[in-house]
Amino acid sequence: MARRTLPTAVALTAAALVGMTPTAAEASPPGTKDVTAVLFEWNYASVAKECTSALGPAGYGYVQVSPPAEHIQGAQWWTSYQPVSYRIAGRLGDRTAFRNMVNTCHAAGVKVVVDTVINHMSAGSGTGTGGSSYTKYDYPGLYSVHDVDDCTSQVSNYSDRWNVQHCELVGLADLDTGEEYVRKTIAGYLNDLLTLGVDGFRIDAAKHIPAGDLTNIKSRLTNPSAYWKQEVIYGAGEAVQPSEYTGNGDVQEFRYAYDLKRVFTSEKLAYLTNYGEGWGYLGSSVAGVFVDNHDTERNGSTLNYKSGADYTLANVFMLAWPYGAPDVNSGYEWSDADAGPPSGGQVNACWQDGWKCQHAWPEIKSMVAFRNATRGQAVTHWWDNGNNAIAFGRGTKGYVAINHESSSLTRTYQTSLPAGTYCDVQNNTPVTVNSSGQFTATLGSNTALALYAGKSSC
Repeated sequence: MARRTLPTAVALTAAALVGMTPTAAEASPPGTKDVTAVLFEWNYASVAKECTSALGPAGYGYVQVSPPAEHIQGAQWWTSYQPVSYRIAGRLGDRTAFRNMVNTCHAAGVKVVVDTVINHMSAGSGTGTGGSSYTKYDYPGLYSVHDVDDCTSQVSNYSDRWNVQHCELVGLADLDTGEEYVRKTIAGYLNDLLTLGVDGFRIDAAKHIPAGDLTNIKSRLTNPSAYWKQEVIYGAGEAVQPSEYTGNGDVQEFRYAYDLKRVFTSEKLAYLTNYGEGWGYLGSSVAGVFVDNHDTERNGSTLNYKSGADYTLANVFMLAWPYGAPDVNSGYEWSDADAGPPSGGQVNACWQDGWKCQHAWPEIKSMVAFRNATRGQAVTHWWDNGNNAIAFGRGTKGYVAINHESSSLTRTYQTSLPAGTYCDVQNNTPVTVNSSGQFTATLGSNTALALYAGKSSC
């Protein structure tokens, strides 16, 4: 989610997920392309270009954009998470730029998910990015002191449901989502985004909104089946749990990302043989997964772009493994965890001006097409060396091997792939599978191999 706005910066982590559910909604993005590129703090003109040049051709099903609402002024990234009105008037672009982005992405075959901040407004007072004056608890023409929760102290006790859902997240004005006017106003904001062609929403800080309130708000949408993912961070023994929210849509499974960091840095990849529900996570059809997001890459709870091969291979595994709907985080370099986007969100080219463009890293981008080609196929022929080398098939459609050992590995792999020549998309080299479904390959240290049906030439 967002960060603070008290005199000193206070990290605002929130958890929301991707979403829909099997009946009321359609858990995990519908269709054959379920990977979302999260272009964190990219401006809308840059997102539009990327949909055309990279996301569509790579097979990404969705792009997630940062909150479009007018927000407090300031260079820090977390100012985007402190709205002062629901006008599209933030640093990333105006209403016209936003509409053009949606239309351009749709033309490229990419759906648009919007990160939405509806739990709270801002702290402090001043003039917003679109010129609106505000003070905490008073947002003229939108909300007044009568529309915020009675608790005006900070959330302080995660074992107390009322405290978590009625008090203020890092001092931000908490909306009373049990109130008719507030529900109607939030739904009006989301419906306005739907009129612009938006396909779904990430609900920031959903844990701090009662699940029933979100159900009510969602029921008011002109498209109540819009994709819906909710940020609900799991905490052992906490009063509010992610499972409460799956009836509304997908929920982000933070444990997935936390555990991947531990496995890739200090345990064994062999442990991943039953990753997902076997580890006590949410059901695959209602789980949103990621290696890192904009909060966790900064607070150290997950891997991030600074983690080298651990990070790259974890993304390869996530996209190859059939659990949840994956988000690929794509942001920018930072040394100051509060720093906002380079050039105010303008991306002139990937890998310039500090933009990391993880969604376009060849090792990651190539796995998006792999995931699309293997959708619906079970894991077959799992192999591991008892340590940090693993391999597995995806039925008759694909096969992946990951060598996270310190030395190279040569072996013969058993697959369910039909005989033929395939392109190893990780290394852009041909691999021949024989009539017994076997092939022999050498993987260097900290590299992977990926084959899939339909990709025979490199």
